[in-house]
Amino acid sequence: MREILNELLEAYESEGAAMATVVQTWRSAPRPAGASMLVTASGEAVGSVSGGCVEGALFEVGTEVLADGHPRFEHYGVSDNDAFAVGLTCGGILEVFVEQVNQDTWPELPDIAARIDRGDPVGVATIIKGPHFVGRHLVITPESAAGSLGTDRLDDTVREDALGMLAAGLTGTIEYGPAGERLGEGLTVFVASFAPPAQMFVFGAIDFSAALVRAAKMLGYTVTVCDARPVFATAKRFPEADHVVVDWPHRWLEQQEVDQRTVIAVLTHDPKFDVPALKVALATKAGYIGAMGSRRTHEDRVSRLREAGVSDVELARIHSPIGVDIGARTPEETAISICAEIVQHRWGGSGQSLTKTQGPIHPGAPR
Repeated sequence: MREILNELLEAYESEGAAMATVVQTWRSAPRPAGASMLVTASGEAVGSVSGGCVEGALFEVGTEVLADGHPRFEHYGVSDNDAFAVGLTCGGILEVFVEQVNQDTWPELPDIAARIDRGDPVGVATIIKGPHFVGRHLVITPESAAGSLGTDRLDDTVREDALGMLAAGLTGTIEYGPAGERLGEGLTVFVASFAPPAQMFVFGAIDFSAALVRAAKMLGYTVTVCDARPVFATAKRFPEADHVVVDWPHRWLEQQEVDQRTVIAVLTHDPKFDVPALKVALATKAGYIGAMGSRRTHEDRVSRLREAGVSDVELARIHSPIGVDIGARTPEETAISICAEIVQHRWGGSGQSLTKTQGPIHPGAPR
């Protein structure tokens, strides 16, 4: 929707439009989930969902949706008889949801657009398949929710799941039971996340950092590795990192935009790197700041930071020794420990084995 937002708002303020959105893809589909196309009441097509393969068919579907107001769920793949019939000649498969967009169906759209324009994170959950409430929307932000998918239970369940997707910048579908049961079937919700992926800054080009990069990518982070030593900070050693920077961590960090979703992991356990980097990190809004090292190393680090003018309130933000106690030994196990603590810090979990806890697994979720 982002790429057609201006045209969507223009149509929204006048006659409305039908919007076709890719909600799921397989194999070599040309456009990702979230790609959208508009069909306006004046007969104009804006945007693309497949690079030209199925736009003609979707234009007809969009015209029908504009006429009767009923949303459609369309499935496109290669035709069994003719690869150049309506379908994807690339061999991919995609599913598309087509809905009517106007001031009655989407009263929240202007606020969604304003948030996207400002770069504020916002997610839109839409029921695309199910026995009821198809086409209903729930708008999710880290602080609130607007609209409804039909029932309080479904709203609460989807909001919890969508917040996780929004935090990671993920767009996709989630399956539920008809009443919103997790692990159920029969109701499909599409969640479109409009937020840049959260950032993780890893300071220290060591083996533990390489393992953390791999684990962090699975969580959806954009990961930067930074180290002042050019012999270690190389793209060859960190092929899965989005960026590898040769610079003093504190100096580089001073030039970055850091928000509350940003994770900063200081893994050098060398005071000449750690102390300046942590001092700068603690002056930011970073949501998680962790530092590797033994308890003795951390005690020495805290003393140096106090001497550098860091307050006890600021020092309390540092997670050190970094990670959750799972008995980790290897770089890979340590990376899992660190990521577990990041997730726990984000959502407020206890860190205990679930077999030793009671009540809902997901905070705020129905039993």
